[in-house]
Amino acid sequence: MVFSVVNTDMETDKKMQTQVELTDSDLSEQIKAVTKDSHVRAENTELMLAYQRGNVSLTQYKLLLCSLYEIYQALEEALDNNSNHPSVAPIYFPLELARLESVERDLEHFYGQDWREKIVVPAATKIYAHRLRQIGKDNPEYLVAHAYTRYLGDLSGGQVLGRITQKSLGLKGGEGLSFFSFPGVSSPNLFKQLYRSRMNSIELEEEERKGMLEEAVRAFELNIQVFDDLQKMVSVTERESELMHTTTRNRCTRHTSTHSKLADGEKLTVRSLQIQTSLVNASPLFRMVLGICVALATVGMGIYAF
Repeated sequence: MVFSVVNTDMETDKKMQTQVELTDSDLSEQIKAVTKDSHVRAENTELMLAYQRGNVSLTQYKLLLCSLYEIYQALEEALDNNSNHPSVAPIYFPLELARLESVERDLEHFYGQDWREKIVVPAATKIYAHRLRQIGKDNPEYLVAHAYTRYLGDLSGGQVLGRITQKSLGLKGGEGLSFFSFPGVSSPNLFKQLYRSRMNSIELEEEERKGMLEEAVRAFELNIQVFDDLQKMVSVTERESELMHTTTRNRCTRHTSTHSKLADGEKLTVRSLQIQTSLVNASPLFRMVLGICVALATVGMGIYAF
């Protein structure tokens, strides 16, 4: 089902792409032009709107980190394997841009040392990772489109998203926020200029350039699908959490009610014993009458038994 949605979107965007005249303009500008509509759609997904409103839940962020781990693991593995490729080498900046270790630190912060056993990702994330590994083997030049989309997006909006996440979740000291930190980049703006310049220096045949532009559109579509599937997972997870909370609360209420009833019963028993004791101790006459009654009852039981 997810595959059909992605393929349908891709066919639509490919038609749109063919309407954009391929010229000798910069590759970075061409990618920006053909992905304009997809970019807007990505920003208007429910997950990204939550970020824009500054209303990010811990569930949303943790599940996002899980998907980012899968995506960057595939992307950086493919980039490392093709670092000497003529199209990849100019934009290969592992020291400045690599995100995998940062995501791993954040996952360990939230899930503990056994985080690898706990992470979950939607089908769309696995499809995205599969695509990255596929082009890493078959069309390494297409990695440029994915690297540009991911890394420059992280550099452009990462600082803002990091502050929103920190404020929304009340995180202190940068713990759990390593993904948004680029210690190897002193000036994001200057670095982005360098990155675009390196991209624009890549020599491509017309068909290669056309394929890369289509792959840039695909990259956005894959991200949109991931965002949508993540939000569905968030909704399910939060509903299950609320259900568990409600069940626990009801159990506690029933336990308290039962305990209260038992306490009331104990109070009645104590009160009854107190009344009986007071009656027994009331007067010598009462004790004498009680003794006669007990004696008569004993004699009666003996006669009945006989």
